[in-house]
Amino acid sequence: MENERLKKRMCKWAIVCGIMALLFYVLHDLIGGLYYPGYEWMKQAVSDLTALDAPSYQIAGVFSHVYGIFSCICWSLLCIMAYELNKTLKLGIYLFGLMNAISAIGYAAFPLSSAGYDGNFNSFMHTYVVTIAVVLLSIVSLILIAIGSIKDKYKTYGILALLSLFCMFFGAMGTALFPKEVFGIIERFSTYAAVVFTAVSGIYAGKLFVK
Repeated sequence: MENERLKKRMCKWAIVCGIMALLFYVLHDLIGGLYYPGYEWMKQAVSDLTALDAPSYQIAGVFSHVYGIFSCICWSLLCIMAYELNKTLKLGIYLFGLMNAISAIGYAAFPLSSAGYDGNFNSFMHTYVVTIAVVLLSIVSLILIAIGSIKDKYKTYGILALLSLFCMFFGAMGTALFPKEVFGIIERFSTYAAVVFTAVSGIYAGKLFVK
């Protein structure tokens, strides 16, 4: 009985943190754009707002860091409660939680300049260590979550995981296929996919963990 009450409390906090993570990510995008003269969100990447030499670096960085904190708390709670799920779903949740931690810490520790990759240590870590780890963990974890969810009859959650994965691929490939005038729009399919899935996972926690 006490265990169920604790799980309900943790689910409530997962919901709150998931929604707050999404809110602060959106604020980092919107408010950051206001502090970046000439920023064109339809053409420019959202990461331009937190580039080292961007005029919006400080204000957008604050909202981005808060987003990272809420996101990591949400996934930490989900990981703690995941012990009773099937192995595939549990592993998927653990790996997505790890991806969030690497993303939050890695991108904050190794930001790029607006020029992009310039060969220095920060650029190398950002591009070839953090980004590759985030991409690989995102793909593997979402596939595992989808398979594990469908196996455990959480079909809706599994479909949402696949939809997030599709958005990531669409954003990554679409930036090379579509005109530069809509680069920012297409790129946001990829960047927002993980953020929205975090909010969805927080909201879905009650169905996963409270019987």
